[in-house]
Amino acid sequence: MFYAEKKKKVHWVGMTLQEMEVTLEHMDEPKYRAKQIFQWVYKHNITRFDEMKNIPKSLIKKLEEKSNIRSILPSKITGNLTSGTQKYLFTLKDGNAVEAVLMKDKKRTTVCLSTQIGCAVGCRFCATGTMTYQRNLMAGEIVEQFLYLQDLSKSTITNVVFMGMGEPFLNYQNSIKAANLLNAKNGINLGARRITISTAGIVPKIIRFTEEKHRFKLAISLNGTSQKSREKTMPITETYSLKSLMESAQNYYESSKRMITFEYVLLKNVNDSINDAKQLKQLIAGLPCKVNLIPYNEIGGAYERPSDKQLQLFYSELQDARFTVTIRHSKGTTIDAGCGQLVVKTKKGN
Repeated sequence: MFYAEKKKKVHWVGMTLQEMEVTLEHMDEPKYRAKQIFQWVYKHNITRFDEMKNIPKSLIKKLEEKSNIRSILPSKITGNLTSGTQKYLFTLKDGNAVEAVLMKDKKRTTVCLSTQIGCAVGCRFCATGTMTYQRNLMAGEIVEQFLYLQDLSKSTITNVVFMGMGEPFLNYQNSIKAANLLNAKNGINLGARRITISTAGIVPKIIRFTEEKHRFKLAISLNGTSQKSREKTMPITETYSLKSLMESAQNYYESSKRMITFEYVLLKNVNDSINDAKQLKQLIAGLPCKVNLIPYNEIGGAYERPSDKQLQLFYSELQDARFTVTIRHSKGTTIDAGCGQLVVKTKKGN
């Protein structure tokens, strides 16, 4: 919101329509201007106030003096879209940085957005987990990643996944607010079912997500078929057990009638055996869902990618399962833009 008495500049990206109305009231401007600004900022994706053609010059001047449209800046681009994937490093106002990824596949253009600087969950196979957790991103900082990538993309973004740096459900309020802004009809207007929010298994927030009846897709990083096996790679399991996680997933389906996507990263000699596949079938046998098998993207640590033969054996064992199974080969692995490879090594993010 706008605090004129503190002479604090605000950023329009990240505000809801109602927050814009309050901000304009503090500026002694009519509330109806909020809808115009909302559309310019989100729908038309403008970066300068003088691009707002139906806003009077007196208000434009006031906006330029007392506010900004955005707060982050792209500082590095890795890769090119001819290969289908580009990775972007964004510098934040406080000097920290995050990464986001733009992926093009036929008619589908997907962006992978970050929600935190670093990550406190500490999954042992994930590069982001090696970073020191700094802070949550504000909703505007999440949405700005989308807006910049839409500017840079040659095609309209069709899908968003909250699967970049950080655990979205440990930044629940800002992640949901960002998703709502992406979905807002008078703004970006991206369909709710084209927005996926992923979690490593923050059970209380899955329950809250269910109770609040959000229409966004839910993905859960499973990566293990027993309490013991999941604890080896995902320390969060010690706080939120596999049993409680599966109960929350079942409750989500029964309440929403929407299928969860389970992400299962295959790690050589850790969770890729035929017995693991059989246990996976048993674990989620009664839950309508989709399972994405993701061959591990190596980051130079203790874990390795399974062989193609082992991957196919694991996949074959699941062919008679009652749920849908796909193999998802991550894009951008050669530029460290694949699943689990995002990490920032800067003065603040090291």
